[in-house]
Amino acid sequence: MSPEAQRIALAKAHGYNLSEPYLGDGSYLPDYLNDLNAMHEAEVALTEEQAEKYEAYLNSPGMYIEGGYPSTLYLYHATAAQRAEAFLKTLGLWKD
Repeated sequence: MSPEAQRIALAKAHGYNLSEPYLGDGSYLPDYLNDLNAMHEAEVALTEEQAEKYEAYLNSPGMYIEGGYPSTLYLYHATAAQRAEAFLKTLGLWKD
């Protein structure tokens, strides 16, 4: 999934109503793939069930490069891009 497609999917999931990569007022979408604060805003909207699934994605070894943190710490050290991928997978929006 391209970074732009991820940003658009995340924005739509976060409640933005858009068909272009920007909002109607001309401002750009949050930079979910590089901004942990933007991802935090998206994360707080997850239901309890979704949050458990999201955490499972973040704790999966496939999310991290070799030599990464022990699996119990993945969640705490995930980058914004890793969180974005896990978020989209949690909601079934990830496209290969």
